[in-house]
Amino acid sequence: MTGLYIGLALILLLTIAVGLVRVLRGPTATDRMLAAQLFGTTAVAILLLLGQAGNSTAIWDVALIFALLAAVAAVTFVRRRNIDTDSHQEGNRGHH
Repeated sequence: MTGLYIGLALILLLTIAVGLVRVLRGPTATDRMLAAQLFGTTAVAILLLLGQAGNSTAIWDVALIFALLAAVAAVTFVRRRNIDTDSHQEGNRGHH
């Protein structure tokens, strides 16, 4: 069963490689952020699989921390996009 967990973790690592292409190519900041969210989610899944394979609860704790950080990153991105959009719209109002 350990081999299965490690095999699945390697497959998930390939999805991170594919996501890296999306980060590099874009075309928009939202595409890049979604790819970064893919990294966070996949990293959590990989850590959970490796923790299960090695029967290590410490790795599960690290996966939990990564999940929390991914949620904070998503909220930060959305708030920043809203601030940038609001300031852009205010700038356009002043020119009309």
